[in-house]
Amino acid sequence: MQRGAMQQDETPRRDSECRTGGAVPGLPGTPAFTLTRCEPSPIPVVVAVPHAGRSYPPALVEGMRHPGFAAPRLEDRLVDLVAIEAARRTGATLLVAQAPRAMIDLNRSSDDIDWDMIGGCRAPAGEAAASSTLRRARSGLGLVPRRLPGLGELWKRRIERGELDRRIAEIHAPYHAALAQELAAVRDRWGAALLIDLHSMPPLTARHPGEPAPQYVIGDRFGAACDGALVSSAFALFAAAGLRAAHNRPYAGGYVLERHARRREGIHALQLEIDRSSYLDARLSEPGEGFAAVVELVTALVRRIADEVAAIGRERQSWRAAAE
Repeated sequence: MQRGAMQQDETPRRDSECRTGGAVPGLPGTPAFTLTRCEPSPIPVVVAVPHAGRSYPPALVEGMRHPGFAAPRLEDRLVDLVAIEAARRTGATLLVAQAPRAMIDLNRSSDDIDWDMIGGCRAPAGEAAASSTLRRARSGLGLVPRRLPGLGELWKRRIERGELDRRIAEIHAPYHAALAQELAAVRDRWGAALLIDLHSMPPLTARHPGEPAPQYVIGDRFGAACDGALVSSAFALFAAAGLRAAHNRPYAGGYVLERHARRREGIHALQLEIDRSSYLDARLSEPGEGFAAVVELVTALVRRIADEVAAIGRERQSWRAAAE
C-alpha cells in the first residue's frame, strides 16, 4: 500500500525509461508512439496525447489536397511539449503518439469508418447502416479524417482496405494495448489510477455575451469516466488560478475515455482540452509567451489530483483487505 503521491516540493525519480511501440507505415524505423515511465511509478497518473503525431510519410502528404493547411489543423499542435514537461516534473507515465491524426485517429474506435472513402471493398454486412460504427465518420472525423470545415475533402483518392488494416494493426491496436497495460500497472501499484487524455482546441466563443470564453474544457463523459471529487478538484484549481473552465461542453471525452475508463475497477479518466492560444504564438504554430504558465498549471493539476487518486486507491485497497 502506498503512503501517498509525490508532494509539490519533491522531485520525480530520474530512473525513467523511454520505450517505443508500433510503427508508422511508410516511414521505416519510425514508431507509432513513445512511452516514458518510471519504475516504480511515483504517482498514480498516466498522461496520454493521442493527437500529437507529426511524423508524416511522404505518400500521406502527397495524397492530401491541402497538406499545409489540413495537417496542422488536425494536430493538437505541440500540446505534447506541455505534457512532456509536466510528466518530467511529476513522474507521471507519459504516452505520446508519433503517428499523425491525418493517418489514423487514436481517439476513434477502429470500426468508426466512413466506408465511402475506402477503395476496393464494401462495408461489412450490416456495418454501413449501424450507427455505432459511424458515430463520427458521418461528420468527416472518423477513424481516418475525411473532411474539415472550410477545407472540404482532405484526400485526392480513396484509401485501399489493406492500407487501412495496416494502420489499425501497426498504430491503433498497439497504442491502445500499451495504454491499457500502463493503466492496469499503475492501478495495481496504487489501488487506483487516473488517465489524463490531453488535447488542445481552437479558441472557443463565450456562451453568453459579456463573459469570457472557457480556456479549458474537462470531459468525463458526464460522470461515467471519473470520480466526481477528482473533477471538482480540477475545477477548484482552475478557479483559484482565475481561469475559466467548462465541463463536458463542447468536449465530453471520446473513444479513449470510453474504452479505458473503468471506475469500478479503479481506473478513472479525464479528457483535458487546452485553448491553443494559451500556449502558442499568434499564428498558433510555435510555443508562445503563455507556454510556461500552461506547463505550470498542468503540472499543478497532475500533482493535486495525484494525491486524491492515491487516497482513492488506499480506500479501495482497505475495502479489499476487509473483504478477504
